[in-house]
Amino acid sequence: MERTSTRARDDAARDGSTPGGFRWLLVAGALLLQFSIGAVYAWSVFGGALEEAESWQLGKVRASLPFTVTIGMIFVGSYVGGRVQDARGPRVVALAGGVIYSVGILLAGLTNGAEDYWLLILGYGVISGFGLGVAYIVPIAMLQKWFPDKTGLITGLAVGGFGFGAVLTSPVAQLLIDRDPEDPTGAFVPLGLAYLLMSLVGASIFRNPPADYVVPGVEESDGAADTGDTDYTQAEALRTPQWYFLTAILTLSVSAGIALISQAKLSATDIAGVSVTGAATLVGVLAIFNGAGRIVWAGISDRIGRMRTFAAILALQGICLILLPHAGSVLLFSALAAVIYLCYGGTFGTMPATAGDFFGVRNAGAIYGLMLIGWSLGGVIGPVLASALIGDEKAYTLAYTTIGVIALASVALTFVTKVPAGRHAEHG
Repeated sequence: MERTSTRARDDAARDGSTPGGFRWLLVAGALLLQFSIGAVYAWSVFGGALEEAESWQLGKVRASLPFTVTIGMIFVGSYVGGRVQDARGPRVVALAGGVIYSVGILLAGLTNGAEDYWLLILGYGVISGFGLGVAYIVPIAMLQKWFPDKTGLITGLAVGGFGFGAVLTSPVAQLLIDRDPEDPTGAFVPLGLAYLLMSLVGASIFRNPPADYVVPGVEESDGAADTGDTDYTQAEALRTPQWYFLTAILTLSVSAGIALISQAKLSATDIAGVSVTGAATLVGVLAIFNGAGRIVWAGISDRIGRMRTFAAILALQGICLILLPHAGSVLLFSALAAVIYLCYGGTFGTMPATAGDFFGVRNAGAIYGLMLIGWSLGGVIGPVLASALIGDEKAYTLAYTTIGVIALASVALTFVTKVPAGRHAEHG
């Protein structure tokens, strides 16, 4: 531990910054990394193009499958990345994750048509999904150790860049696709190179705080870093019902939000009559709410409590999904979709802090990394259920009503999920 502490102090000294100031520089690096991997949420732009291009002509299910595989692989990557980070530190793990993610995107850019569908699944789905998971967990676990005094807000910021990733990517991807509509996957090459650069720059400064780190401006005896709570190991957390309740809440909330995200572009055109170009722009605008929700809801959870926050998130998603198929105007459709994106982002902004409240931050990489199986499960369940129920008949009412009712029923879980014995009552 002394070696780690000395190295961290030396690193801070070389950077010409105190640990207190340096932690905010780490937030900037985390946002840059998350922005690059968060571009995955622009998939609906590519999915629509793969359905329309003569060289691909994929049905809804096959067009959404690369995205589904990507989300499904996140858990594998986050589990590996979380465990390695707890042992080896954040920088090497984040750099590796960013490289793997970018390589997968570049491989997807080598595809030329339906005969290369397997490579699209391998590159964009399996490889980039694994790298995404490896990189994603790192700033969440790292920044909780640097900001024990602002757990909700900082975890919201830690993943905020991920939600904002599609804001720029969606319109840029559409412009690249429009240059050669018959080769939509060609857009992955310049995008992959950009992702690689951003992730390497952002992750290059990552490191854990020194062992004797104290929250700046807060006395050690009074600081949030020293609560006297029990820090759970991964094995201990898995022996509590709370870990499974939280994972279930994550799964169900992700399923609800990602069901729309995976179909956002086509839903906008089919339900509200938005043009193809306008729908791509709308996807980018909605990504702002995905990113903002991670910060807004995380901050709210510091004030009203984590479980009250999740109850509100699930209820709002359910209501808006039920209303969405009846939103014939662009304005109403956009407003309902924005709330769903806001709540979806809020799930990821709030859950890391919730896991920290329940189990401590010492082993956050391993505990929350494993909990992200809920993201992978939800990422498979939501898009598959939505595309299957919508079908070629475009049965949006059946699909979104079914998923909305499930989200409303899930609110019940928030009333039975309590902080384990040995931990302080949940924040707020």
